[in-house]
Amino acid sequence: MSDTVTLFRPVGQQELDLIRDAQWRAFPPRLVGQPIFYPVLTEDYAVRIAREWNTKDPNSGFVGYVLQFEVNAQFLKQYDVQQAGGRDLLEYWIPAEELAIFNANIVGLIRVLREFRPSGEKAS
Repeated sequence: MSDTVTLFRPVGQQELDLIRDAQWRAFPPRLVGQPIFYPVLTEDYAVRIAREWNTKDPNSGFVGYVLQFEVNAQFLKQYDVQQAGGRDLLEYWIPAEELAIFNANIVGLIRVLREFRPSGEKAS
């Protein structure tokens, strides 16, 4: 068994900027009204959210990024995988108050895999 689990996270510009400020090692605290941090299990699912949601959301700066990162596998065992509306839409639900502990279990750096902009705009 692997020591880490590869996870993905779709984010907008503001969240990406905060992750960059954290030296690519941590996700920012959740905002009021966001009780759950939800990393997803597949790149395809993260792409879907980044492309279809983030690029249409002013709070995301109309841009979506797909991030990839590794988490300590033993730590993740305490959380159940959740199905979010479809058999291939799998994610973990990490309570906001446990995000600092989750961040402490990230192994290595958070990486940007993909960037999406609204139709017609070129991604950088």
